[in-house]
Amino acid sequence: MLRWTLALILLYSIANAQEKPVSLYDRLGRYDAISQIVDSYLKGIRSDPQFSRFSGRGADSLSRAKQLLKDQLCSLTGGPCTYIGRDMKTAHSGLGITSDEWAVNMKYMADALDKAKVGSKEKTEFLAIIDSLKPAIVERPK
Repeated sequence: MLRWTLALILLYSIANAQEKPVSLYDRLGRYDAISQIVDSYLKGIRSDPQFSRFSGRGADSLSRAKQLLKDQLCSLTGGPCTYIGRDMKTAHSGLGITSDEWAVNMKYMADALDKAKVGSKEKTEFLAIIDSLKPAIVERPK
C-alpha cells in the first residue's frame, strides 16, 4: 500500500512539474543573464552621442538606474525580483523621447540579446515585453 501511495505521489509530482511553463526569466539564464543583457545594453546606449542628453547624472544615480533596470527586467520576465522604481510614464515624462529614438533603443537591446546569445524565440518574447512599454515612454512621434 505504501508503494502505491508513493508511486501516485511521484506521478502527481511529475505531472504537475510538466504542466508549469518555464518562465522567460529561466529560459534566458536567470539573473546573471539579465544582468549581462542590461550591462551590454547600457554600454551601447550610453556611448551613443544621440543619447548624451540622458547622461548628465552622477555615478551613484547611474548605478541605481542600472540596478532598477535589472530588477524591472527580472520581474517582467517572470523572475523573483521586485521592481521598486517609478512607472514608465512618470520616469520618462518630459524627456521628449521620439519614435526614432525608441527604434534605436530597441536596436541596442536586440544587440545586447545577441551578444548574450539569447535564442530567437526568447529574443522575440523579450523584445515584445520591452516594446510594450513604448506608449508610456515615447512622447513625441517623429
